Amino acid sequence: MTSPADPPNGAGASGPGLKLLAVTACPTGIAHTYMAAEKLAQAAESLGHSMKVETQGSIGAENVLSDNDVREADGIIIAADKDVDRSRFVGKRVLVVGVADGIHRPQRLIEQVLDAPVYEGDGSGAGRGASGAAASGSGGGGGGKGRSVTYKALMNGVSYMIPFVVVGGLLIAVSLALGGDTTSKGIVIPDDSFWKTVNDIGSIGFELMIPALSGYIAYAIADRPALVPGMVGGWIAAHGELYDSEAGAGFIGAIVTGFLAGYLVLWIKRVKVPKFVQPIMPIIVIPIVATSALGLFFIYVLGEPISWVFEQLTDWLGGLTGTSAAVLGIILGLMIAFDMGGPVNKTAFLFGAGLVSKNPEVMGACAAAIPVPPLGQGLATLLRRRMFDDQERETGLAALFMGFFGITEGAIPFAAARPARVIPANMVGGAVAGAIAGVASVEDNVPHGGPIVAVLGAVGGVPMFFVAVVVGTAVTALVTIGLMSVGGDAVDSGAAVGGVGAAGGAGAVVGGAGAAAGGSSGAASRAAEPVLAGVGGGERTGEASDAAGARRAGVPQTVAAGTGGTAEVEAVSAGQVLSGYLTEQTVKERLAADGKDAAIREMAELLAATGKVADAEELVRAAFAREDQGTTGLGEEIAIPHAKTDAVTAPVVGFARSPEGIEWGAPDGTKARLVFMIAVPEADAGDEHLRILALLSRKLMAEEFRERLLGAGDVEGILGVLGEIE
Repeated sequence: MTSPADPPNGAGASGPGLKLLAVTACPTGIAHTYMAAEKLAQAAESLGHSMKVETQGSIGAENVLSDNDVREADGIIIAADKDVDRSRFVGKRVLVVGVADGIHRPQRLIEQVLDAPVYEGDGSGAGRGASGAAASGSGGGGGGKGRSVTYKALMNGVSYMIPFVVVGGLLIAVSLALGGDTTSKGIVIPDDSFWKTVNDIGSIGFELMIPALSGYIAYAIADRPALVPGMVGGWIAAHGELYDSEAGAGFIGAIVTGFLAGYLVLWIKRVKVPKFVQPIMPIIVIPIVATSALGLFFIYVLGEPISWVFEQLTDWLGGLTGTSAAVLGIILGLMIAFDMGGPVNKTAFLFGAGLVSKNPEVMGACAAAIPVPPLGQGLATLLRRRMFDDQERETGLAALFMGFFGITEGAIPFAAARPARVIPANMVGGAVAGAIAGVASVEDNVPHGGPIVAVLGAVGGVPMFFVAVVVGTAVTALVTIGLMSVGGDAVDSGAAVGGVGAAGGAGAVVGGAGAAAGGSSGAASRAAEPVLAGVGGGERTGEASDAAGARRAGVPQTVAAGTGGTAEVEAVSAGQVLSGYLTEQTVKERLAADGKDAAIREMAELLAATGKVADAEELVRAAFAREDQGTTGLGEEIAIPHAKTDAVTAPVVGFARSPEGIEWGAPDGTKARLVFMIAVPEADAGDEHLRILALLSRKLMAEEFRERLLGAGDVEGILGVLGEIE
């Protein structure tokens, strides 16, 4: 019994020459992870070396490297586009490159690994990969081509922050809805109420989101020694009382402290210290020095300007009380939407709250602007789904809910991910909502905002209040979409969050360089890639040729589970492969399309013929959205477009050939001649189908297999070749 990560034909177990190790990982991929593993193992075997490859795919780490493996290794190759913990490789030569290099340049990497610097355990010495990208100072990540370290660090922080925003915001919203009462102090929950406890738990989540953003930005830049100074710096930024300000610096302050902490730790790492001090540098010296220096710098240097800005804005607003209602509404709307909990937002809110008893129209303008950022960003994810990745769409739904309850912070993940586009859009929408509410003399008699205050009867002029909120929300959504279209950064946060868990997303599947869930950095995090999922897990044992022949004869097969125990799985009947997800109905000998978009549409029509596709157009949109995150052209003349969408009622796989090839944007420049399309419902979960994809991606790495697949004479011949995979 083997794992998809095991080297083929016994390579890596033992052999002459060098003893090499490798780790392959992609933030959103199954195919890239296993294709790189397969290529590296094959190259090592051909060169007379032994190699064991650990894969970190969507179904977790497999073929994990043991302490003995590391101790005996002559060199280690990390081919990854996500964070990989290198602490276990201290004292070994480590070469860090992107996962694409593992696929396309395996022999060169093996030749280079003996010249790689020895990893010293402090984030330095990992050398440069074949792609020329810096491999150090990226949170242990994979270097390689792609986004800048700054961008990846920001996305890493965002991906880890999202669960805190969602959990904290939704718990606060639910507690306010079910346990809150409107009073002159706002929506208040009685202290002895069960819902007060729920609200307190949600508030803790909100308290932690700013430190999480800051901490994981720092972590992505300088690895674990930067985590503590980043988090502590974020906490200081969020608590203005530490530097005599009535409002904290909010998420903008957290971004600042995150980058300061990360680069400060990198600088400290470069300081040469005696050897006896080196072991305690990453766990004692660096965190203490960096945390103290950053905390004192923020409190005594940055804190005073923040406090000064808050005071000046408050005085300035006080002088505007005699101006026109429209102008004041615009100004308040702009401020409310600018930093969503930071000093500018808090200045406007506290100004309005202070005038509730004397001039409730001021709070009315604030109340109308408060929900606009989260509602507008949530609406944008509904209007143009393909512009956002799965994690952002899920966060968008949570933002809509938070917006209804007047929780402006629900828009922070979007603003942190692409501030140059989202913040202006939020401000325009907030200004429109504030202006309409001001002109209409909308009143809010409690210091709170959002539709919830109108529902609870605290608003005077309810119809115009909702007009202001709706129009402001629509403006924010449309401006966001427009700026993202012009800027060409749709789904730009998908790269972030590699390795990170989504706020409710599940795993990731074939190819792509998007985003994650859970965990990682971002965490990414980012995450939330389309998943071909099922129940249980398992792999076939026995000879492939015998099993393929048995399947064609309709003979049931016994399957041994890979990591989840054992299971009996009945083989599919004749004309069905890949556990029955690919059948005669979903195989096409020749694609008529000559472009990627047309090919995806043609493949969607092919899948629709099975009756498992409820909405072919939505399937196409979901597949296009996945392509926006990164091409599914894997190279070697292969493309695997895929989608996770409720447009399909059950998992289904299609295959077609294009003799001329279709330009798919593959890293190696080859046109796609072998095209697989995978579609699964949102609700599917499990490992079995992911394992099938791992086997598929590995099998396709064999040139002889691809040639036979291209040369098969008809559908039956194609199914016969594909049947060898299981």
